[in-house]
Amino acid sequence: MERLWGEIVPVPEANVTALAGGEDVLGMRVAYTPGHASHHVCYLHEDSGTAFVGDVAGVRIEPCELVVPPTPPPDIDIEAWIESIEIVESWRPERLALTHFGAVSDPVPHLTKVRERLHEEAELARRLSAEDYERRHRERITESTDPETAAELIQCVPPEYQWRGLDRYWRKKTERQAQ
Repeated sequence: MERLWGEIVPVPEANVTALAGGEDVLGMRVAYTPGHASHHVCYLHEDSGTAFVGDVAGVRIEPCELVVPPTPPPDIDIEAWIESIEIVESWRPERLALTHFGAVSDPVPHLTKVRERLHEEAELARRLSAEDYERRHRERITESTDPETAAELIQCVPPEYQWRGLDRYWRKKTERQAQ
């Protein structure tokens, strides 16, 4: 994480309020939105119509049009993620504020892309070896944009983490079905 995002330091415990969804914080509606991570929440600022969606709405770096759902281990849950996208859609936000990077002014098509790409990436990770998946992931990114943006996107959604998170999802799902 430090290589990707810099030094990570703890927030003083007195400054932390754990949210579970259903709260109203500073005029923002809070919803529990797992799928990318088991602790994930999204916020809707109703006055502005802006949904702060974290990684639920994927990663996109302009000018690239490619949307990539980040799937690092350990908490990827495709079904929960789809339900979380539906929660955000039900808010009917005017815009999405993406953690990585910027705002989306047309939320419905963007969330549709996230859903499609999530299913696509999950299926590819199920079918392909780690090496084949990682190669395909890099190729798709490099073919979709300029070299600088591609490098930034690969840094945000490293191919090896993408496959590992999805592979773990499939293994856990198979174990649950066998029980």
